[in-house]
Amino acid sequence: MFDLSEFTPWSFFVDMGLISFLMLIGKIARVKIRLIQKLFIPPSLIAGILGLALGPNGLGWLPFSNNLGTYSAVLIALVFGALPLSSPKASFKEVSRRVGPIWAYAQLGMLLQWGIVGLLGIYGLKLIWPSLNDAFGVMFSTGFYGGHGTAAAIGSAFEGLGWDEARSLGMTTATVGIIFAIVGGLFMIKWAARHKQTAFIADFKDLPDELRSGLVPKEKRDSLGTATTSSISIESITLYICVIFFVALLGYLISQGVKVYYPKLELPVFSCAFIVGLLLKQILDKVSASEYICPQTTQRLSSFFTDLLVAFGVASIKLEVVVKYAVPLIVLIIVGTVIVWLITFYLGRHLSRNYWFERSIFAWGWWTGTMAMGIALIRIVDPKMASKAMDDYALAYLPIAPVEILLITFVPILFVGGYGAWLMLGCLFVSLLILLVAVKMGWWIKKK
Repeated sequence: MFDLSEFTPWSFFVDMGLISFLMLIGKIARVKIRLIQKLFIPPSLIAGILGLALGPNGLGWLPFSNNLGTYSAVLIALVFGALPLSSPKASFKEVSRRVGPIWAYAQLGMLLQWGIVGLLGIYGLKLIWPSLNDAFGVMFSTGFYGGHGTAAAIGSAFEGLGWDEARSLGMTTATVGIIFAIVGGLFMIKWAARHKQTAFIADFKDLPDELRSGLVPKEKRDSLGTATTSSISIESITLYICVIFFVALLGYLISQGVKVYYPKLELPVFSCAFIVGLLLKQILDKVSASEYICPQTTQRLSSFFTDLLVAFGVASIKLEVVVKYAVPLIVLIIVGTVIVWLITFYLGRHLSRNYWFERSIFAWGWWTGTMAMGIALIRIVDPKMASKAMDDYALAYLPIAPVEILLITFVPILFVGGYGAWLMLGCLFVSLLILLVAVKMGWWIKKK
């Protein structure tokens, strides 16, 4: 009935229909099953796990096509193409004055995780398992700090450079990271509340029902966005989707164009799409047209693409790859998690003048799972967002985003070229410089 060997538009239709069905099952499970609510497991992750178990990489009951992994690479280009369109305006002076310590904290957390665990893979795990790829260690940060989006981006880049197992490894660590983010986060929240380290005492039992089940009552519902065009000419949502797809297409064309002239240079499509989106945002601001692109709606569309990315990404994991690297992967995840825990809470205590735990628990969710996991955790300890941690992180991320994009872009290229260790050492060197700046600026707080 279904020919999986040949990909057609109907194959895409079947894949979308099946993953949508699994997403609905995931949503029902989130509403009905108490344990899933307690763990804040998103429906997209449930859909991906079901797709992995029942699809061609598992029992083979669901007739997914052989292109599940490709969808992740396309969707991450759409996610990054939409990001600049929803970013707020903020001057460098405003960022540096208000959120210097948070910027130092978040930037250090990113660079130290990549640098330390990356070097662990090169100089630690390879001593025990010499056949491992030099980039095996960075598969931890690919999934934990980056999440499924980064796993799709870096995995696709490594595939283009000859390492086909990278995507499955990255998707696996990203899936484990989400579980660790919530389970570990809830455990630490209970510890902090018991030891009076939280400024706003709250626990799971105090959360509104809509945060647990995900169903928002009528009196608390928000608008999805603002219509900026008349439906007589074109629907606003159609306009936004067209802009995002056009940005992603230009990113793809740039990536392919560079590859034609420099075959050894594999620029990720998502990076090119992000740059195109930034340039387009600047043009729209100059001609006063950005007011017709609703940031809230483009952010929702980006989240929509991310949900699909998680579901397709997890469903496309090749279990034989996970089994093949099971032992070194378990060691990598355990040691890496301990390193991230130390980085998160040690730096959090020394780079936060107030609400140190609230800021740290958000970072834990972000650096092990996704930013959405960080938001879920901070809503428990700070339900009214009185700490302003989310506002500060949003501003601090503006100068961090370009560094993250550059890092994700050049990790596959430099590791394949044999310069991975130098890149990881560079991360540690820049971390030292940031730490010195924090001390010089008075951001570093000495704790007894």
